[in-house]
Amino acid sequence: MRTPHKTSKRRMGREIRAAVWSLRHPGMVLTPGAATTSAVEFGLAPTGGILGGTALAACGWYRAHPDSWDAYAAPHMRAFLRRWTRYLGWRWRDVLLACDLVATNRKTGELRVPRILKMRSYSPTVDTIHVRIVPGQHARQWEAKLPELADALKVERVAVERIKPQVIGLVVERSEPFTEVIDAPEMAFDPETVDLAALYLGDDEYGNDWREPLLGQHLFIAGATGAGKNSIPLSLLRAMAPLVRDGVVRLWICDPKQLEFSKLAPIAHRYATDPDDCRDLVADFVADMETTQQGLAAEGQRSITPSTSTPLNVLICDELGALLAYGDASVARDLRKLLALVGSQGRATGHSMIGLVQEPTKDTVPVRDLFTIRVCLRVTSAAHVDMVLGETARLRGALADEIPNAPETAGIGYVIRQRSRVPMRVRAAYVDDTELAELVDFVRDTQQSGANLRAVS
Repeated sequence: MRTPHKTSKRRMGREIRAAVWSLRHPGMVLTPGAATTSAVEFGLAPTGGILGGTALAACGWYRAHPDSWDAYAAPHMRAFLRRWTRYLGWRWRDVLLACDLVATNRKTGELRVPRILKMRSYSPTVDTIHVRIVPGQHARQWEAKLPELADALKVERVAVERIKPQVIGLVVERSEPFTEVIDAPEMAFDPETVDLAALYLGDDEYGNDWREPLLGQHLFIAGATGAGKNSIPLSLLRAMAPLVRDGVVRLWICDPKQLEFSKLAPIAHRYATDPDDCRDLVADFVADMETTQQGLAAEGQRSITPSTSTPLNVLICDELGALLAYGDASVARDLRKLLALVGSQGRATGHSMIGLVQEPTKDTVPVRDLFTIRVCLRVTSAAHVDMVLGETARLRGALADEIPNAPETAGIGYVIRQRSRVPMRVRAAYVDDTELAELVDFVRDTQQSGANLRAVS
């Protein structure tokens, strides 16, 4: 008869654990070992010369080429220093004990602590940590403890994602990554330099460009008054200004508020402010979409390539609440049906819509689930975060309701990273009135006059 397997009550020996630790962190053993061996074999002077030369070369690199230093060397140095100061073994263990994120072996009494596998610090303010969790844990348990974990680590925010079975990723925001206003996107003169699949909107919390596609997508932007919603579509327009100028992109604008977007009326294909006129505009937008569908079907094509003959049509609806909820019921009903058609059928025909709203509830915006890309800026309710970004987005770290209501936070918000589904903090570039007028002049006058207003080739 086969004897059943039994779990021993003895712990692994300390010398074996030390050896395993050395194998996991060879650099911590080999670096001092190599320095000691060099000092013994070649003497202190040659060893000191090598170390000093290396330090001098690093200082020269740091001073001579900041871009490559910040891209390659700085992230590794930050990660090393933080790994062995902020997340050192006993510190990490105490944090997880305080947050009840450890487990105990019932037979041996051994404390099982989730182990850090690797760490990256791509920006001065954000760390990304891969953690091997103990058996029986899941990313959802960590999601429920994120506020406690952030306080225990003394950081601003922690977000979590599931990497693979028994491995999670933590995004640790140590401090506010956005302390300065981001300049408006430059306007390229050459339309071939514009990529409709990656239009520049601002920066993300990792210090990279925040880019989003517009072709085949619908963009939903929610934020309270003063949150900086309008800077996002205006940044998009500046990023694709030469395409608007050349007729490859056509603008259809519904503007009940009649403030910032009213200045775009001279370059818009269609512009409306009255709710009835907005309904007619959107109806014509849908009719254009259906005509394009018929043309694609006749030619046996599945999607368009933006050009002057088959342009990308962009419908911008400011203050969706005024159009869909707060005004005349019959107009709102018609608009809901029309926008639902755009959201469900406009992808292949090059008919994209951008919607802006302050209150993102289903009663206000019943078509919000048809928007493929969503941005949540500062909102007034914690419930609004999940309404915009999806279920459990706030639990996973999208704290848009905690963004301070101050002018210096305008444009700061969250998006969901499409691959990992983890919330990412972003800030939109700021487009002021002068730059908005510059955009209008560039589109309206450049083709006739050949002027190059703050344009880059």
